[in-house]
Amino acid sequence: MKRLFIIVCYLFSALLVEGQQSDSLRNDSLINLQLQQAEELLKQKDQQAILDSLRRQQLLDELDELKSGDTYKRKIIEAQLQKQAEQDSIRKVTLVANIKKLKASTKGFPVTPFGDTLIHVYTRIASFSVSERAHAINTRLIEISKRPAFFPDSLQLAPKGNGIDLIYFDVIIMSITEADGIWLEKTQQELAEGYLAKIKPAILVEREQNSLQNILKEILFTCLLIIGLFLMIFLVNRAFRALRNYLIRNKETYFKEFKIREIQLLDADRHLRLALIVNNMLRILFILLFLYLALPILFSIFPTTRGYADILINWILSPAKKVLWGIIAYLPNLFTILVIYYCVHYTLKFLYFLATEIEKGDIVVSGFYPDWAMHTYTLVRILLYAFMFIVIFPYLPGSNSPIFQGVSVFLGILFSLGSSSAISNGVAGFVITYMRPFKVGDRIKIGEISGDVVEKGLLVTHIRTIKNEDIIVPNSNILSNHTINYSTMSDEQGLILHTTVTIGYDVPWPKVHKVLIDAAMKTKSVLKNRPPFVLQTSLDDFYVSYQLNAYTNDPNHMMQTYSELHQHIQDQFNENNIEILSPHYRALRDGNMTTTPASYLPEDYVAPRFRVGKD
Repeated sequence: MKRLFIIVCYLFSALLVEGQQSDSLRNDSLINLQLQQAEELLKQKDQQAILDSLRRQQLLDELDELKSGDTYKRKIIEAQLQKQAEQDSIRKVTLVANIKKLKASTKGFPVTPFGDTLIHVYTRIASFSVSERAHAINTRLIEISKRPAFFPDSLQLAPKGNGIDLIYFDVIIMSITEADGIWLEKTQQELAEGYLAKIKPAILVEREQNSLQNILKEILFTCLLIIGLFLMIFLVNRAFRALRNYLIRNKETYFKEFKIREIQLLDADRHLRLALIVNNMLRILFILLFLYLALPILFSIFPTTRGYADILINWILSPAKKVLWGIIAYLPNLFTILVIYYCVHYTLKFLYFLATEIEKGDIVVSGFYPDWAMHTYTLVRILLYAFMFIVIFPYLPGSNSPIFQGVSVFLGILFSLGSSSAISNGVAGFVITYMRPFKVGDRIKIGEISGDVVEKGLLVTHIRTIKNEDIIVPNSNILSNHTINYSTMSDEQGLILHTTVTIGYDVPWPKVHKVLIDAAMKTKSVLKNRPPFVLQTSLDDFYVSYQLNAYTNDPNHMMQTYSELHQHIQDQFNENNIEILSPHYRALRDGNMTTTPASYLPEDYVAPRFRVGKD
């Protein structure tokens, strides 16, 4: 296990080194190009300074050779000197500005012999490029640090020609040139002393870290870290195993059926299995977390791998820092959203209170019906929520991103294309509400559908027929068809139920009226305080059509009332020996017989005989 852990750490380190080397190679060409531009500017500055100096000396020599009386030529030479000084000043300002601009975007090549960056190299020497020069300095410092003995006093500065060498005995570690000083805006001596003050303690620290005593300490710390890691993993496994056994033993106590509004989502066994899966996932998560935290500690023990420890820690801290700063930066927008939301929320609560009071009749508004209250509240709530979303939208995180805007447009198009019928039904629902053609409990007829209204929704209306059929009618269909409401006037004026019978001309009409009214009065649901009446609607070939009209205040049972009424009509006509001519009857006679009732004929009238046939 220990060998496997060391191999994993080694492979991980190799991957990190390879990634860093590839990144370094990709950046070398860009840095070399920028440094070459800076060197060209420095060379141009030096060459132009030499030319300007020679030209200035030439003009001064000519000025000395002039005679005292030649004032005109003297003024010309002085003007040339003044012009040259101005041009030199302008060139210097331009060169300095260009160099500063390059310095702002150029980091140079770091010298990192022991992991940390000691100095940066910006200029080249002879045939050495900047990267080659930095690599050579790294190699020499590592070689010196690995010698059996190190004498700090032997690390010295030695002036040589136009530069200063940093040497250790016979080894030239690096040379500090005038170009280095110009680039860093320091003198050669100041720059060399600064480099010496950084390199000497770095070598001492490196030798101390690579001493046998320190290596033994590092090995000891590594062993302790690995033992501690395995101990933590052992404790985590044991703790979660104990938790698993505890959950299984107390299954009946903690795990029951999980329901939402009488809908069973999980039974007890599935609930337990889900808890065990979560327990196992948490165990693995803790183990991975300990492993990840142990790697930076392990890398930080050895000096050569401390940089990788920082990389691993930054992988966690950088996203966490971004999230934290993002949350802090978003707090003003979040407070704005909360203020808008709570303003709308409490406004809706106040409107809901008004709507319920109006619906109960505690608050009366002239021209505003109580059954409008909740539907108006629903409409206002939709409009307020839409307004709230429009106001909040710019404050949402990522609302300005093209992806967020594209998704919003897509959802808007999808909603508009897929919900056209739903929108039409919703609009029809609001129109029906304010038209007030019916209310819940009314007996209505829409097209061929008859029944009682059991529910009014924003999109559909539920109607229950006399056969207990629940019919769902879209509100747009109700709005496009005519609606008959049998219940509207039933309480105040009563609903008139009517039925028609056909009686022959031989029965006097007053008797028919009386029989029909007696039949209506015996019907239970017919109002007795509003007497029924009979209308003679037509005089046909063989019979008269009598229409019985009776009042009722129970339209929801009108079919039962009709049935009972027809029963009483049959009984009353049978008791009075009156034949109902439905279906049609026809009479064959010689034309001498009259259909006038006997009460209207003379006493000596003899009726002719005739044959009656059924159609």
